[in-house]
Amino acid sequence: MSKITCLLNFLSKRSISVSAPREGKRNFRKFVIPNKRGTRLQKQRQASSDPELPIDKRGVRDTGYVLDGRFVQVPEMIPELIVPDLKDCDLKPYVSYKAADVVQSEFTPQQLFDAVYSKKIVTDFKQGKLDEDGSPLEPSDEENLQPKEAVARARRTGSDIF
Repeated sequence: MSKITCLLNFLSKRSISVSAPREGKRNFRKFVIPNKRGTRLQKQRQASSDPELPIDKRGVRDTGYVLDGRFVQVPEMIPELIVPDLKDCDLKPYVSYKAADVVQSEFTPQQLFDAVYSKKIVTDFKQGKLDEDGSPLEPSDEENLQPKEAVARARRTGSDIF
């Protein structure tokens, strides 16, 4: 008789509890399962058939906005990948972890001025192309820039500001 009771004690039961006192350990209603499967068009069709079902947008930015119940697409918000042409490049497409660290000081405004304007100022001074107050008689395109235009050029695609 004792042998039978020992066997009964080793039998295990598996069950799922949906009660609140378990604090979500086995209560599967507390797990939020987003609708991650399917393409965006399938999700939109699904949302149009059931408006209560939200569309999961994790990691995806909208390319426009909703105005009066209509989606307005903004071309500037569409992501664009700019990939350089590396046909004649001798560099490899990766950097080895064994590469030495490059320590470089911050690029100061004085260094920027020296890199862009100093050569032109020296050549204008030697050739006598400066008027009495020191402004050039034949200014280059960079010297004629207005502040708003300079900011627009700095922020356009392909600049090094970011």
